[in-house]
Amino acid sequence: MRVDLDVEGAAPASLPRFQRANLQARRLSRLTYVLGSMGVLGLVVSLFVDLFSPNSLWTAVLTNSAASLLVLASALQSAQVVALWRARVIAPDDALAANADETVEADEQGWYDRLLGRIGGAGTSMVGQIGAPVFWLAGWVLLALISISMIWNMGLIGSDVGLVGSIVGGLLLLIGFGLLVLERQFSNESEASWPEAEQLAQITRVAIGTLVIAAFCLFFSSVDRVWPARLAVLIGLLPGLVALELFIRALLSIFSPRNERLEPRMVASSFVAGLLRWPPRPLMALQNELHNRFGIDLRQIWAFTYMRRAFLPVLAVIVALGWALSGVHEIPMQGRGIYERFGKPVEVMGPGLHAGLPWPFGTMLAVENGVVHELATSVSEGATSEQALDPAEGPPPAVANRLWDATHINDKSQVIASGSGDKQSFQIVNMDVRFVYRVGLSDEAAMAATYNSADIPSLIRSTASRVLVHDFASRTLDELLGEQRTDLAADIGDAVQRDLKKLDSGVEILATVVESIHPPAGAANAYHAVQAAQISAQALISRERGAAADKANLAQLHASIAHDQAAANSRETMATAQGADLRFTAEQQGYAKAGQAFLLEQYLSQLTLGMTHAKLLVLDHRLGGTSAPTIDLRSFTLPVDPSASPKSAEQPSAE
Repeated sequence: MRVDLDVEGAAPASLPRFQRANLQARRLSRLTYVLGSMGVLGLVVSLFVDLFSPNSLWTAVLTNSAASLLVLASALQSAQVVALWRARVIAPDDALAANADETVEADEQGWYDRLLGRIGGAGTSMVGQIGAPVFWLAGWVLLALISISMIWNMGLIGSDVGLVGSIVGGLLLLIGFGLLVLERQFSNESEASWPEAEQLAQITRVAIGTLVIAAFCLFFSSVDRVWPARLAVLIGLLPGLVALELFIRALLSIFSPRNERLEPRMVASSFVAGLLRWPPRPLMALQNELHNRFGIDLRQIWAFTYMRRAFLPVLAVIVALGWALSGVHEIPMQGRGIYERFGKPVEVMGPGLHAGLPWPFGTMLAVENGVVHELATSVSEGATSEQALDPAEGPPPAVANRLWDATHINDKSQVIASGSGDKQSFQIVNMDVRFVYRVGLSDEAAMAATYNSADIPSLIRSTASRVLVHDFASRTLDELLGEQRTDLAADIGDAVQRDLKKLDSGVEILATVVESIHPPAGAANAYHAVQAAQISAQALISRERGAAADKANLAQLHASIAHDQAAANSRETMATAQGADLRFTAEQQGYAKAGQAFLLEQYLSQLTLGMTHAKLLVLDHRLGGTSAPTIDLRSFTLPVDPSASPKSAEQPSAE
């Protein structure tokens, strides 16, 4: 490729940036390989550390440092593209020879190799139009962004890195010192000999700052300090913002026309990295960027000139006004405030707006106004203040388990008196006693709670522990389990309130609640055995009572049946006797009226009843051959059938 250009009225070979392009390209190539390899190595080590120790300080330090080196390597590669273009411009013969060699080599290849070459050429045509360096730049910075986002965790806790942390911190400082030498070399380059040197120096400052801060985080890291871990994560914002800006620039460069005859510009130029200078001049950097990119000179606008001149006076007036307004304090409805003038408390102020001397001559200390708190006398060490809320429809939480064989976070072990016969001993019980308190509503109580008590919950807890030890030393287990909890809670609350009043704490105990008093979890099996024996005895008593009730009910049923049967029999006998009496009376009256005819009628009736089911042949000695028999036909109905059933007709009777 041969390009004859006239840049700024001179041949390219006479310009310093073209004369040193070959040397600059080789130098940038070596730096790109070294820094890129270090960045990739740092990411690999960070990945292995995260596998064995996730969410640790090492992951944040190594990942952010590696990301800053990758961003710097991508910028160096972008500058190398520009240097290579300049080198090809002043030495076109080498490029033409390389193209000729490629043509001869292509002619010597077979049809299969030429086919593969055409397929590869079709795939790389779009890359050739856009430019492969743009894809490399986007890939490097995207890898840095993904790495920073994966380790972003502001909830890291402090850790002790030991001697290894000091060694790695020293190594990071050593790499930072080497980059500082490189940055000084870039800064000393003139714009005529190397226009991209200033932009490379700015991105190098980003990597230096990241490495130095990461090293200091390792030096000061300990279990008690949290800020080194948080700062190690937060420092990732610096290379992250630069990487994001470079990624956006790489995407926008796709829409820029690419001409091989025009000198390319370095894509990896960062406005964010340009702010890292001393003294910081963000407005000047913005002004230069607008002038270079769009040709807008803000210095020619009178309004901006006036704003620049009036900036300091206006800023001074705003600062003075803000300082004066620091003497105005707003107290919410649920609070109070103690106003201090020159460090001396003056008065207690209620809710509303209050004006006083500005800070630091006048300050306002916030005090609670009627806020009610609940405090347990004991909290286990493993309990955390922040616990996830259990769902309303789900199973009850473990803390709601009130069985004796579970130790609760608010249970406090207490020694009580015990007596066995004539011997005296002691026992241990677990109890959950809670106090509902607030800061007194008077001004004196607010003053006392603020200046006489450094930690009100700890004061109440220690006072309650002392009162409980003194109060339960003379009580036995039977008294505690049998006594009313309201009376016991009232006694404890009064004793704690008296001690707090003696200490002038300004705290008011509103209520004392005894949630539970039970033996310790270790003695749960013995007490469960006692409870099981009692339950078994009660079950046996209930079972025997049920059997006795069953037998009594059965006997009562039999007696009732016998009584009812006797009553029925007596009633039937009486009814039969009454019926016989009535029949006798009627027959007596009939005999009195009818005489012998009634007797004959009764005789025939009884005879009919007696012979209803019999076939009779009546023979009478009074019947002779000369006299015919007489048959009473009054009880017969037509038609008369001598062979009919006895149920339908009565047998004839002789008269």
